[in-house]
Amino acid sequence: MPRPSAPTRRQLCLAALACATTGAALAPVQALAQSSPWPTRPITLVVPFPAGGGTDAFARPLAAQLTKQLGQQMIIDNKGGAGGNIGATVAAKAQPDGQTWFMGAVHHTIAPALYPKLDYSLSRDFVPVGLLASVPQVIVVNPQKTQAKDLKELLAWFKANQGKLSYGSAGNGTSHHLAGELFELQTRSALTHVPYKGAGPALQDLIGGQIDVMFDGLGSSATHIRSGRLRAIATGGHKRAAGFPDIPTAAEGGLPDYHVATWYGLWAPKGTPKEMVERMTAELRKAFAEPALQATWAQLGAEPPNLYGQAFADMVTAETTRWATVVKAGNVKPD
Repeated sequence: MPRPSAPTRRQLCLAALACATTGAALAPVQALAQSSPWPTRPITLVVPFPAGGGTDAFARPLAAQLTKQLGQQMIIDNKGGAGGNIGATVAAKAQPDGQTWFMGAVHHTIAPALYPKLDYSLSRDFVPVGLLASVPQVIVVNPQKTQAKDLKELLAWFKANQGKLSYGSAGNGTSHHLAGELFELQTRSALTHVPYKGAGPALQDLIGGQIDVMFDGLGSSATHIRSGRLRAIATGGHKRAAGFPDIPTAAEGGLPDYHVATWYGLWAPKGTPKEMVERMTAELRKAFAEPALQATWAQLGAEPPNLYGQAFADMVTAETTRWATVVKAGNVKPD
């Protein structure tokens, strides 16, 4: 059998060139694989309402848990105003580098029907990550201002003071605002809407007696209900809320079609690397499996969710359609 001939100088040069070319092509991939894993520095969670509201009540314990898991601090950046639209605009314009995340809410599915010229779009400017919490709205009053203890007594109080009472909200176009409008439509009540820059300031004025009632997210009212500073009349849930079995639903009180919930979700600015979004999704699943966080959610009237990615996006689309119908039916206009 003939011996194989030795490679020529030209063949050796071509082989060396091929190796060099292949190495150059693999270099970026190897560099990416060997780079430090995200995150390498503190990250920001934009919360589009002032401190003290329902969004904040869920954002802070979640941020604390994610800080432990990620090994980098998650910093809350409260950007209140315009019913949550200012914070949403800020987050939409952030660099999509995994350093900024957005905690939006049901309010941001209502806004398009009220404000046709928004500076952001949930579908265009964000990547949906997952649902964070969903809690029923609750009708709360100041026990120093009314003796009403149930829905029947509340409606009697409203009727006796038709046009004289006011309700506060977290701002024009928020779920608090629409919940109040829906309540007025279904009960033929006449209340004056007083918008605030978040649920926190509105709650303080309700406790202080400056306004008469709120249609609030149970999460932000929970502490005040437990302390006795506020009295819960009914919730807008399909069933009694976790952690608050003594509060009846509006349906139990005679309003079978009054169903309103406040929910919160997480988005990333459009263009955020897929790997970072997937990592955050995995971290959320891990966080919601923690007993301590589950206990906190229960205290706020919520249950740990299980809705991520496209399923979450589909829910957001359905909510946007639903609230557009309510806005049109009630001829709701921004104050």
